[in-house]
Amino acid sequence: MSETVPATQAEPTEREIRLVIAASSAGTIFEWYDFFIYGTLASLIGAAFFPSDNVTLQLLLVWAGFAVGFGFRPLGAVLFGYLGDRLGRKYTFLVTVTLMGIATAGVGLIPSAASIGIAAPAIVILLRVLQGLALGGEYGGAAIYVAEHAPAEKRGFYTSFIQASVVGGFVLSIIVVLTCRFFISPQDFAAWGWRMPFLLSIVLLFISLWMRLKLSESPVFKAMKEAGEMAKNPFVESFTYPGNKKRIFVALFGISGILTTIWYTAFFSGLSFLRGPMRLDEGVTEVIVLVAGLISMSFYILVGRWSDRVGRKKPIIIGAIATLVLLFPIFWGLGALSNPGLTASARDAPIVVIGTDCDYDPLASKQATECGRMLGDLTALGVSYTVDDTAQGPLAEQMASPIIIGDKIHSYAGLTDEMRKANVQGWLEEQGYDFARKIPSPANLIGIIALLCALGVLSALTYGSVAALLTEMFPPQIRYSSMSIPYHIGAGYLGGFLPLIAGYIVATTGNAYAGLWYTWVIVAFGLLVAWWGIPNGPPRDFEPDA
Repeated sequence: MSETVPATQAEPTEREIRLVIAASSAGTIFEWYDFFIYGTLASLIGAAFFPSDNVTLQLLLVWAGFAVGFGFRPLGAVLFGYLGDRLGRKYTFLVTVTLMGIATAGVGLIPSAASIGIAAPAIVILLRVLQGLALGGEYGGAAIYVAEHAPAEKRGFYTSFIQASVVGGFVLSIIVVLTCRFFISPQDFAAWGWRMPFLLSIVLLFISLWMRLKLSESPVFKAMKEAGEMAKNPFVESFTYPGNKKRIFVALFGISGILTTIWYTAFFSGLSFLRGPMRLDEGVTEVIVLVAGLISMSFYILVGRWSDRVGRKKPIIIGAIATLVLLFPIFWGLGALSNPGLTASARDAPIVVIGTDCDYDPLASKQATECGRMLGDLTALGVSYTVDDTAQGPLAEQMASPIIIGDKIHSYAGLTDEMRKANVQGWLEEQGYDFARKIPSPANLIGIIALLCALGVLSALTYGSVAALLTEMFPPQIRYSSMSIPYHIGAGYLGGFLPLIAGYIVATTGNAYAGLWYTWVIVAFGLLVAWWGIPNGPPRDFEPDA
């Protein structure tokens, strides 16, 4: 394979570049909207397609469906990466956006599990698979397409709009949900209104196709085609090209692993944390995250432009180190500001559950032991607890199956499910726990938005320059495949499974903050890889011996 590509094509004009950025960014926004609307409406999707008496299990099943889509992203990267390197950048991401739009609209048409039984979740999973395949081809195509049009000195700035567009898809999903909630009553929205954001995908699909059909092929791809320097098998050559195995390893763990876990922690974990354990009003939570997301979009563009001056490595290293230092304090701050009363109750009246065989399985529809059922009730209420399963000492001898809440001792032995759930909540409320949905004070709302924006900064530092970096790391002939495969393995498995894994950790530990350790460990390992493997110095085009 030749190592250079002749630059026989004329440089794109400023007008052409603006069209390229606008069309690619809009398509990316719409495609990520399609993917994120599932997560934004997680609780309603759970009730419609994954009903269970175990509320925690119901939500975990939704996140499992979310993860399935991510799990198929690497396969989509292989398939569409091959097509993108063989047939062209433009037509490949036309196919991906079409597939995504059709699959997303389909979710809005599926009858509920109450109507068609297990077929409902099965169809949902199938459509999530199609979405994952489509998304596996979308990011690489859009990022490369913009990067190959951009002048070298502005590549980070121009491609940063693609990164900002990913946040834009999340923001758009919240805007659409809020709009639907405004025009549809809460009862009707829960019954059928939640389907409207999915059906809107058809409209977004036509807009995206109209914009992208106006585009011409990438000048780099045109030059390769004219010179006869196309890869024969981009997938195979991605692993045989000299030095590419190292680049793929670095792209997977040192770039994708860092950015994707921080991104999903900042936006999805932040959203779930506020409206879950912190019990904020759902509408208020969505507005808070919307405002923070809109502000955060600008950070990606600023970081992309900054990387054109200082190189791609520095922002990523700074962002990863800052995440390790600030992640837990930011979430502690969110907890203190969003529901001060609940935070104070957890401090002043800690919960200790005592019992033998005190294991809680979030994936079981019914727990095997009384103690496990008690932990399930506490988890469903979103409160933190500790477990003493030694069952030794005077307390265990005096009372069967005791639970200690502050300075009060209660027994949960022999209670039916209904009695136990009602009693547990009553016991907690006696000790000051308040389970009503909260609307924080204006000052606290500003503080919450500021902390979410801080998470947005961490995400922007590790993501804003990535499209340019990955484009520059790999040879043009196999670029679509080489960057898409590690990116989507990292985003698909390390990031896509984050809500499920973090939710499982929280459910099994009884600590609302414990799931953050998953992000912390992935970022810590990724930082070492990034420090070792990301090229130093100013940005530069691909160099075979780099």
